[in-house]
Amino acid sequence: MNDRIGRVERKTRETEVVVTVRIDGSGEANVETGIGFFDHMLELFGRHSLMDIIVKAKGDIQIDEHHTVEDVGIVMGQALLQALGDKRSIQRFAVTAAPLDEALTRVNLDISGRGGFYLHGAFPREKTGGFDAFMAEDFFRALSQNAGLTVHMELVSGSNPHHVVETAFKALALSLKEAVTVDHRISGVPSTKGSL
Repeated sequence: MNDRIGRVERKTRETEVVVTVRIDGSGEANVETGIGFFDHMLELFGRHSLMDIIVKAKGDIQIDEHHTVEDVGIVMGQALLQALGDKRSIQRFAVTAAPLDEALTRVNLDISGRGGFYLHGAFPREKTGGFDAFMAEDFFRALSQNAGLTVHMELVSGSNPHHVVETAFKALALSLKEAVTVDHRISGVPSTKGSL
């Protein structure tokens, strides 16, 4: 199997972002966005997806963190799409859940080629570590749309905003770990259409 690696750069007047994704990694993450809590979430995303990720981002966080969070999602999604290549023999689908104390998030994922993020529930309108918890939705939407993922995310329970956001990142990471796994019993692209 060829190395499944993607590297994408994006530069705008608001942000400069470089992301490398190695799908067949060991969960190593090297992340610098200037947003501490977001860095932590991306690090655990790498760990639980078993992907090696490098994220370097500089943005206008003195104005707002939104541009940086969303643009990292865009670039990470594009890097993941690049790394997936022709998607031959991948499992494609995954259904996972991640609990953390009182919080629980479920994710149903399809590497469909048609990006869409569907949130069932709402992220808290509170800060956690200075990070607006609801911005997690912007990251997940940008990632899903740019990687061609169909993601249904259900925020089942949770009162601590840190826990809610963390279970969301973990559940998506676990789904990706499963969906990108190569199964040699699958001949070619896992679709009756012959393409994803």
